[in-house]
Amino acid sequence: MVGRRDALQALDRALEATAAGSFRFVALIGEPGAGKTRLLGELLNAAADRKLSAVAGRAAEFEQDMPFGVIIDALDDHLEEHRPDLSPAATRLLSGVFPALAAGGEIPADDAEDPADLTGLARYRLYRTMRRMLEELAGPAGLVLVLDDVHWADAASIELLEHLVRHPPRARVMVAVAYRPAQTPPRLATLVDAAGGHGLRVPVEPLTRSEVAEFLGPQVPAPQREALYAASGGNPFYLEALVRMGVTDTPGRLDEEGHVVGADELPPAVEAALRAELSGLPDPALLVARAAAVAADEFEPALAAAAAEVPESTALKALDELTARDVVRPAPGGRFRFRHPLVRHATYGSAAAGWRVGVHARVADHLARLGMPATARARHVERSGRFGDAEAIDTLVEAARTVAAHAPQTAARWLKAALKLMPDADERRLPLLAELARMQAVSGQLTEGRKTAREVLRLLPPDAHALRARAARFCAMMERLLGNPQEARGLLLAELRRMPDPRSASAVTLRLRLVAESLMRVDFRAAQAVLDLVPDTAEDWDHGLTVAVAALRPMPAYAGGRVEEALRHCINVDGLVAASSDEQLSEWLDAITWSCWTELFLGRYDVAAGRLERVLSVARATGQSYIVPTALAGLANAHAMLGRLDEAATAAEEAEALARMLVSDQLLVFALIQRCLVASWLGEDEHALAYGREAVEAAGGTGEWWGRQAAYALAVATVHAGDAEAGAAMLREVHAASDSAAALDPSTLRACEILARLAAAAGDAAEAGRWADRAADTAHPVLPADRALADLARAHALRPTDPAAAAQRARRAAATLEEAGHRLDAGRARLDAGSAAAEAGDRGLARSELRIAAQIFEEIGARPLHARTRREQRRVGVRVPARGGGSGGGPGALSPRELEVARLVAEGCTNQQIAERLYVSIRTVETHLSHIFAKLGVSSRVAVVTALGRLIESGPDDRP
Repeated sequence: MVGRRDALQALDRALEATAAGSFRFVALIGEPGAGKTRLLGELLNAAADRKLSAVAGRAAEFEQDMPFGVIIDALDDHLEEHRPDLSPAATRLLSGVFPALAAGGEIPADDAEDPADLTGLARYRLYRTMRRMLEELAGPAGLVLVLDDVHWADAASIELLEHLVRHPPRARVMVAVAYRPAQTPPRLATLVDAAGGHGLRVPVEPLTRSEVAEFLGPQVPAPQREALYAASGGNPFYLEALVRMGVTDTPGRLDEEGHVVGADELPPAVEAALRAELSGLPDPALLVARAAAVAADEFEPALAAAAAEVPESTALKALDELTARDVVRPAPGGRFRFRHPLVRHATYGSAAAGWRVGVHARVADHLARLGMPATARARHVERSGRFGDAEAIDTLVEAARTVAAHAPQTAARWLKAALKLMPDADERRLPLLAELARMQAVSGQLTEGRKTAREVLRLLPPDAHALRARAARFCAMMERLLGNPQEARGLLLAELRRMPDPRSASAVTLRLRLVAESLMRVDFRAAQAVLDLVPDTAEDWDHGLTVAVAALRPMPAYAGGRVEEALRHCINVDGLVAASSDEQLSEWLDAITWSCWTELFLGRYDVAAGRLERVLSVARATGQSYIVPTALAGLANAHAMLGRLDEAATAAEEAEALARMLVSDQLLVFALIQRCLVASWLGEDEHALAYGREAVEAAGGTGEWWGRQAAYALAVATVHAGDAEAGAAMLREVHAASDSAAALDPSTLRACEILARLAAAAGDAAEAGRWADRAADTAHPVLPADRALADLARAHALRPTDPAAAAQRARRAAATLEEAGHRLDAGRARLDAGSAAAEAGDRGLARSELRIAAQIFEEIGARPLHARTRREQRRVGVRVPARGGGSGGGPGALSPRELEVARLVAEGCTNQQIAERLYVSIRTVETHLSHIFAKLGVSSRVAVVTALGRLIESGPDDRP
């Protein structure tokens, strides 16, 4: 290939890395006609030479609204012959995307995801399952997935690519994409950089003068070569088009360097050449070509015939003519494609606009006669539907609701199209606008969702107070997620002033949202002042409003230091929530989530976890995506403190994924805080620091409490990563900034405990004592966990001068924490007790305490703490064998829990069955499996069974 040696060499190196076991994301970037498709073809050939499986697909200019269009184009045919070894649940989930898997017969339901989940979690889990599918398809040889023209890819496909970059497949997989820079969405353009060391950018530049001369050959005279270079700007496709039509003297618009200006448009000379090529076609062939260009990127003769309104025999003769002239080319399955997207573009543009509308209508009718689903017809109905056409409206709404769970952006587009066809007087219009606002919010189009929600508010009658209050709450939440708290507050106050009765249920609805806004601003006095004016219930309230008022009372009480009152409120909330149906709770999940966070701050992690699971269940069923990241972040916190680090990691990862989908900095900060803390406890220091830094940056110096939490998380990760001095400085800053925010979260107490430990480790007993005093002042005596952390801080302060007393104080803290179920902190206290006892010369007590600590840390997966405990055990004479596989004690360095899961897989259990046997969630089972795959170096359940059998046969691991 002329002028492409560097690009080919770069692709070859990427293939070598993939064959060696590394994931690669390769982006070929160049203007239309630069030769990206040809290079991808060479990549496919090179992959075949290396015995790598390879599949290819192409996005289409006029089908950009089809969910996963380019992914389906690449993989669906391959899946017909290579069905992946996945669980029934995974297969069921994928069958909603890939027709080849849906055609495989009835799939048992077992642990399939809820298809009604509209929160974004369904999308995240679908992407995770697609990643597992790619790992399975790669097998031992590897897989190359080639995606061309992805600047036209739908939002779901781009979101999947983003997921693969952030969570690379653990297999020999290469994803190679090609796109035009001027037409590329920002999310796609940043993927190469986001891929880091896995990413490779391959620019496909115009040919130079000398390369054009080589391309044309010596038979073309020098003056003609120069004219062709000037007309084409060195673009290979343009060169071919000009040569094909004999055009050599009509230059396009060039810049100072001789490149074509307006790279996303055809240069005049090339456009003229393509139009001349089309005008030379016989009328029947031109008619079919234009109809096919409107109908589909890849089309069957029958579809082209229906679109052109000609008999199929006429269409076949026309296709013979078009094939002979290389306008279209045969494709698999008896279908056809234009030789290049630019040829289709020119053909489409040559048809009259009104005539194209008729083609879309005929194609929609043809697909309906074939019994094709609404999703296949929606694109054509969108372009041909008539105002007031009830059938067209129904088709678009049905299509939108079908794809809502995994392609909400496409769903929003089709809902907007339906609304354009719907008369203002149609009674469905307001509910459909509200549905559109939710779809826009779910898909991360928060600005558009806010605009639509405000339109709903504008259209509602002034006296529809209940409906207006609900709409105003939704608008305020959109403003909050967009980082506009003042606008949210102003909107709520303006609507509240419209209410004739300030004590009505509608007015209370708005006041409760104002309470939440005040809590976010750490203005808990304002929140309490509003709540003081609100009764516990009233005759005209529904049960959900009563629950909401109760759910918001604990946090201001806790923040105001009235902990006993907060506990009483929490107990009241427990009873109300337990007695409520999901429908009664559904409208007030934001308020209930605040009660869950209060439970976390009070150290009632098990209660918080149970209630958050309920919140998430209702949120998934009702599509309230904006609730889910905060709830998942709280659940991650609860799981971590209860010693369920794997479940905490899963919840935090899902929170981050959904927050990114929603494009909300506030939600992302909540998620990243937990990702940082959990990764730090798991020993993933590099990741923890990256999450913490991003959280602090996204918080942007906000005075709200979650910004301070981000700084605390980064400080903890810095300490755990080994930079005690920098981490301590950060923690002191967190403590210094805690005047008002300290009362709203327990990180101040935790910061004091850590700073006491660091000062004691540095030999500064006086400084450690001062931080222990501050911990004692901060801890509330009613809360067992607070008392225990204050005891632990005092143990740190005592250790330099009286290690025996330090050991006893740490043991007291451990006992309190164990009784509360706080396994992570209890393990830390046991470790400190054992270390202090060793320094006091009590080796028996030291060994006993360290044994308990080691058992806790091994069971919960806290690898750094487990390693530190083993070092302490060696110091007191305990023989602890060194193993390179981390803290796992089973075959292949699997932890005891991972070994249990692996053995159940070997028994043929599904994820649902494993979850039921072990009393854990399906998400936790999936997390354990991902760790098992990584440790055993496999990518399928079958391979787990084989690897486990080999390891067991080789003999048991030496355990202490």
